[in-house]
Amino acid sequence: MTIQYRVPSGSGGAAELTVAPLAERFGVRAVGEVGLATRGIWERALEEVVRDGRAVCHLELAAVTFVDVAGAGVLVDAARRLPAGRRIVVHRPPPALCRTLELFWPDLSAIEVAMS
Repeated sequence: MTIQYRVPSGSGGAAELTVAPLAERFGVRAVGEVGLATRGIWERALEEVVRDGRAVCHLELAAVTFVDVAGAGVLVDAARRLPAGRRIVVHRPPPALCRTLELFWPDLSAIEVAMS
């Protein structure tokens, strides 16, 4: 996987998101915010994860400060497209993402949240 997307901050305080492959395992590391301005980057990164076919994909989100509800929905849609037995492990997500997943999609087994 070779993803390196970036939406630069512009005037008006636009959000920024960088997504790059993890070196130590299959998946991506995201840095910044997932919102209206960066949702396309998030969607492309998750689409590539779904297409890859590996049993487990890791999303390192320790440096993500915010994921809006629509961004959480994109993650959920990606997880729902995974064949049985595959999953996405979300590492150190922002608290708002954890709350959103628990509130709207509490029984979605294809997403595992790891706080460490």
